[in-house]
Amino acid sequence: MEKYVCIHGHFYQPPRENPWLEEVELEESALPFHDWNERITAECYAPNAASRILGNDRHIIAITNNYSKISFNIGPTLLLWMKKHAKETYEAIINADEESKKRFSGHGSAIAQAFNHMIMPLANDRDIRTQVYWGLKTFESNFNRKPEGMWLPETAVDIRTLETLAEFGIKFTILAPHQAARYRAIGAQEWQDASGAKIDPRLPYLCNLPSGKKINIFFYDGPISNDVSFGGLLVNGEKLANRLIGCFSDSKEAQLVNIATDGETYGHHHRYGDMALAYCLSFIESNNLAKITVYGEYLEKYPPNHEVEIIDGSSWSCVHGIERWRSNCGCNSGLHPGWQQEWRKPLREANDWLRDKLSLLYEEKAKDIFSDPWKARDEYIRVILDRSDDDVYAFLEEQSCKKLSDEEVVNALRLLEMQRHAMLMYTSCGWFFDEISGIESTQVMKYASRAIQLASYFTDSQLEAKYLSILEKAPSNIEHIGNGRKAYEVYVRPSQVDMLRVGAHYAISSIFEEKQEDIDIYCYNVQCDRFEKVRAGKLTLCAGEASFFSNVTFEEKEIAFAALHMGEHNVLSGLKVHSGNGEFEDLISKMKEALKIGDISTLVQLMDDFFGTHNYTLRHLFKDQQRRVINYIFEEPLHNIIDVVFRGILESNYTTMNFMKEIGTPIPKPLEKVAEVTLNADFLKLLNYNTFDLKTLKGVAEDAKRLDIPLDRDAIGLASSSLVDTFFAMLKDKPFEIEILSKINDTLDLLNELKLPLYLWRAQNVYFHLTKDAYPKVKEQLDEKDADRWAELFRKIGECLDVRVG
Repeated sequence: MEKYVCIHGHFYQPPRENPWLEEVELEESALPFHDWNERITAECYAPNAASRILGNDRHIIAITNNYSKISFNIGPTLLLWMKKHAKETYEAIINADEESKKRFSGHGSAIAQAFNHMIMPLANDRDIRTQVYWGLKTFESNFNRKPEGMWLPETAVDIRTLETLAEFGIKFTILAPHQAARYRAIGAQEWQDASGAKIDPRLPYLCNLPSGKKINIFFYDGPISNDVSFGGLLVNGEKLANRLIGCFSDSKEAQLVNIATDGETYGHHHRYGDMALAYCLSFIESNNLAKITVYGEYLEKYPPNHEVEIIDGSSWSCVHGIERWRSNCGCNSGLHPGWQQEWRKPLREANDWLRDKLSLLYEEKAKDIFSDPWKARDEYIRVILDRSDDDVYAFLEEQSCKKLSDEEVVNALRLLEMQRHAMLMYTSCGWFFDEISGIESTQVMKYASRAIQLASYFTDSQLEAKYLSILEKAPSNIEHIGNGRKAYEVYVRPSQVDMLRVGAHYAISSIFEEKQEDIDIYCYNVQCDRFEKVRAGKLTLCAGEASFFSNVTFEEKEIAFAALHMGEHNVLSGLKVHSGNGEFEDLISKMKEALKIGDISTLVQLMDDFFGTHNYTLRHLFKDQQRRVINYIFEEPLHNIIDVVFRGILESNYTTMNFMKEIGTPIPKPLEKVAEVTLNADFLKLLNYNTFDLKTLKGVAEDAKRLDIPLDRDAIGLASSSLVDTFFAMLKDKPFEIEILSKINDTLDLLNELKLPLYLWRAQNVYFHLTKDAYPKVKEQLDEKDADRWAELFRKIGECLDVRVG
């Protein structure tokens, strides 16, 4: 009997980008990381690309790329984010697929996914088609091959979706065992009931479709998958391996034991889950317990001899079928007992109503631009993947029914973007959790809002008003929110952006920048034609004219701006589409005169008279810059508080506080807080490479330990990890520099004493490769005395990093 094991990871995060900026803004809940994509990359996506296998002494003996040994899919929107913001991890994943083809008889380990995690059975036929096509094209552009399989979001499936997969040449998909309705041996007359997961997941199945097309289906092992995700199977890789091997029967036919879970299980949901996975695969292979495979290879070797019919409208994460995404079915996160999800239905209804309205508008307006509007939408994935000017214009030339004017180019892109956001607003996470004002639900409402804004260029219909009237029927579990309409007003409307707000961001930022130049602000390009900055005491006036260009819709506006900083957080900015009639020059002249004498009331009146209602404050800055500006405003007062006031208090009372600790008397809370703020600030300052001072850092650490001061462990751990990464990058370039080794050794000794949460993934990777490349050659590179010193330090560092040498 041939025994095979396949482990599938569904790696996915919902798109988190601000729909108007096309970038993920600062997410406070992900601190100390910038956002959740960045955090989960550090905890899961990157570690799986270089996962550790430990020996009996718990030291690293091998580093392996898990992606090359498992079946996996990466959500297209997540993959595009990785390509831009996590290049090292992205390249490791692409290389893993290439490597896997050598391992699995030419079959790659990666499969595709429908584009933005839409629940396909709840989509209309047109959206199903576009989602599949965009998923395929994203896969092909990144992995440079056609996919054999496609993962369906939440494994939600119906016959229409399978027909579409088959139409595009997809060979297989993966479902939960309870999604099978009945099965039989090919050629047999009698069907066997499969309801309640009564199907053998060790076999592939053929699904014959009404059109005459066919698609293969693998059903994953439900109990093992569940125990990997929610049980204790990832505590020990050998335990997982034995559980998988224990599922083989005594049959003489080939069998495939396969499991499927969220990829984030391996490292994010379960810390070190990637290592358990790596050890499991290594244990199976090294002990010849089974052959590791992927679905494409197994299907080629063992085509199905059974056929199956599915339960139409079913999924892996809702026992009620697909109700979790349209009703209060009872499925929820379990985090909020007693909360209802009656809001799901109105949110679904609001988006369905908007989708249908936008479809009619698109058809009406796009027919004068594109030869085939819906084909143009399908092919628009080409632009999403490459927004270079050349590619955009080539796409428009291919799809348009005539030569387009500049205005028509902008309208064409607005219409296509309207359709893109009309699909993004169906990202499944918007309905998955417990509350309509949660970040996942408000995110899909943001996509709807952006689609409505784009539609407003083509219609006077009050789409937003009607959309909100439906959302008003969506009850919130939070009293002060009340309903979906209020959630929209509180969490969506402040995110809305137009060209004037981009201008406001630029104008206000210019106050706090030393020099304002032509820059990119997220997906906008700014070219400054004129700029003046004048200071008078605490007052600062910035004014100018600039051209603002959207890299997404190619919309362009000439904007005149003025920004006045009156000290602290008091900023006022005015903007206006520039007319070039000389009035703006007159305004600047009058404002300069008022500035000289500090006449704030006149300055404000002048701005009100010229700019009208288009006045902006710090609250209109985009979130990341808003944080930077606030930090800038507080930089001097915080410096005075910490380095002058608090440090003076700490130094004056230092010996008394030490004495109190010695005799077991609690330090007064105000003094303890002063010490906490001061010592934590010292840690973060000294862990910056440019201000690093190990001797002083040791002294701060001793003070914190002696006074029992709590550390900001997450922030200090991340800063420490970044510092160590910098040192190891230097060591990679100069591996035989003893001074660098000595600094690394001393730093790691201190950090290990502090027992901080460290992210040493990159450092361990560099060190592990140096054990192969540099360690054997040290005696060739250094004299005997230095070589011995180098080797001693190198081994000590290996102990700190838990990496075995030799």
